[in-house]
Amino acid sequence: MAEASVTSANSVRDVCDYDLLFDCVHCGLCAEACPTYIVTRCEMDSPRGRIYLMKSLAEGHIDLDDDAARHLDLCLGCRGCETACPSGVHYGRLLEGARLFVEQNHRRGFVDRFKRRAVGAIFPYPHRLRVLLAPLKLADLLGLRPALRAVLPHMVHDWLDLLPPLEPDLRPLAKGANIFPRTDAPTVVVHHGCVAQVLANSENMNSERLLAAAGYRVVQIEPTSCCGALDLHSGNGSRARDFARANVRALKDSGADAIVSAASGCSVAIAEYGDLLRDEPKFAETARVVSSKVRDLSSLLLDAPAASKREFRCSVTYHDACHLVHGLGVREAPRKLLASIPGVTIIEMTESDLCCGSAGSYNLTEPAMARDLARRKADNIVATGADYVVLANPGCEFQIAAELRRRGSNIKVVHLADFLAMASQ
Repeated sequence: MAEASVTSANSVRDVCDYDLLFDCVHCGLCAEACPTYIVTRCEMDSPRGRIYLMKSLAEGHIDLDDDAARHLDLCLGCRGCETACPSGVHYGRLLEGARLFVEQNHRRGFVDRFKRRAVGAIFPYPHRLRVLLAPLKLADLLGLRPALRAVLPHMVHDWLDLLPPLEPDLRPLAKGANIFPRTDAPTVVVHHGCVAQVLANSENMNSERLLAAAGYRVVQIEPTSCCGALDLHSGNGSRARDFARANVRALKDSGADAIVSAASGCSVAIAEYGDLLRDEPKFAETARVVSSKVRDLSSLLLDAPAASKREFRCSVTYHDACHLVHGLGVREAPRKLLASIPGVTIIEMTESDLCCGSAGSYNLTEPAMARDLARRKADNIVATGADYVVLANPGCEFQIAAELRRRGSNIKVVHLADFLAMASQ
């Protein structure tokens, strides 16, 4: 990292929310909760080190060069450090500001720019993703994915490996399915996300069915806009706010009492709309109301348990998706829900809340670190000897399933909504 020459502190304090930097007392308790620090043992790849870096950039002591950008890029944004921090540092907000600064002030190499632009141009738009994946869906139907992989460039092999088998979508709940015996039942809307509705639609559909069976009135919004998390994490704050506004309008108009997402990253993004749009008078108050309604599927199902559950004999280990456990603070509810199923034995894994390396599009833009973390997570899963690993985020599902497939493991990776639906059949 090069020393800055003439840059003044005042001219670059827009690196992040400067005042929040001083919440950090540099105790270092965050370090062992940080996946990248655990792998590299480099201080600048720890939350404390990155906060030092942000502060140095904000005060003009260093320039934003390749080295500085690299340490910020390597952060997964998992927010494990926030759970570990005794001082309440808002690291996620600091990181989002720093990444916006990097995107506006640093020119990346061609390959890196291409990957990031491809992700940004395709993933937040379900119709574009469906068109792109149409040939792969046909190849899967014909059993030709291995042949397709063999002829594609090596640089896209890891991307292809992350994609689950593409199957026909489940039918959504009919419009009339919003009518249940109790007309005074609380209403819930399941935000279908962008990537999830293309690659993991069963998780949305089963979430709705489980909530309906538990006595909630399920309402729907069409179309569903991307929550904006991918853009927030990659430094595109402008488009993230555009998506947030669209979702705030739709979610407000739905009249739902609670908002659920099968993707924990989306849940946290929606839960933070109030902060994201706090400076926009037209949306600030409505965004705060929408954010306050975000709930986790497992918590809602625990509040209204099904009348009966059949026995489903198996052993399960549970992976804590980062944003669910560190962003929403949900740790025990999924475990209690799984434990309530007759016949299910829960086996806790080591480092259950350490990031698997998925982190939105991180496993596409930082494949080496993502793969290291996937191996570590798979080691811990295999050590449990469980039949299933259950989780609450499709990105984690793709990441972990890909690593277990590489090992030839028979452990099945299943989203919580799909597992509950399977166990109740």
